[in-house]
Amino acid sequence: MNAVKIAAIVLIVAGVLGLVYGSFTYTKHTHEAKLGPIELSVKDRQTVNVPVWAGVGAIAIGGALLLFGSKKS
Repeated sequence: MNAVKIAAIVLIVAGVLGLVYGSFTYTKHTHEAKLGPIELSVKDRQTVNVPVWAGVGAIAIGGALLLFGSKKS
């Protein structure tokens, strides 16, 4: 398998996952304070919504790369 086919498959899988789940959440450490033996930290949960057009676009580009990317001129 060459790099173009691998990139195409990754784009298709990412597009399908974006359409199925629609968003993802991650935890971000935003503030940390150390006062002697006491340590304080704040964790924020961030949610990122994946637009439908981005998922469909990734699938379309991945499909185009699979079909036309490996053909030699």
